[in-house]
Amino acid sequence: ERAESLRREFAGSGTLVVNLISSPGSGKTTLLEATVRRLKHDLRCAVIEGDVATERDADRIRALGVAAHQILTGGACHLDARQVEIALAETRLLPADILFIENVGNLICPSTYDLGEDFKVAVLSTTEGDDKPFKYPAIFARAEVTVISKMDLLPHLPFDLDAVREQLSSLNPAGTIVEVAATTGEGMDAWCGLLTDRLAAKRER
Repeated sequence: ERAESLRREFAGSGTLVVNLISSPGSGKTTLLEATVRRLKHDLRCAVIEGDVATERDADRIRALGVAAHQILTGGACHLDARQVEIALAETRLLPADILFIENVGNLICPSTYDLGEDFKVAVLSTTEGDDKPFKYPAIFARAEVTVISKMDLLPHLPFDLDAVREQLSSLNPAGTIVEVAATTGEGMDAWCGLLTDRLAAKRER
């Protein structure tokens, strides 16, 4: 019920809400930094960060001049709609064009929780191995978009990109795959274009 209430609020304000889910160390925060750097001059961006401890990720986003709020779970492995609701009530994140929710690093627990988002994004780095989609099928089946990160490291790793693409297509035939290297800019135009297209589509409804 709280997720649906949030979804109605986001629909009324025309805010696109993206829930990013991955294992720790996949590069979610680095991807967000590169994303808001590109978008912040044309769009109002805001970020909710979920972590077990520390404000480090939120501090990294704030350093870019973008509003961010850190939710500290104290050990819980996911965010829920109640926490997002409280965060929005306590901080001035809205109005925003795009609200990014960086979930706690975990491929299992966050996959089943609805935060009122428009869609889930699974982030899979080339450093994690090419067997992740079939080992953790729930999130890769539910995520409308999978971002394969750290593509600049691909030449140095035993990561079978074609095998990963096949796994993702099997789990979610309608899903979108975006391949990026946030540190070099590779694929960032496609990723940011996807976000702006989805924002425009939401506001046309």
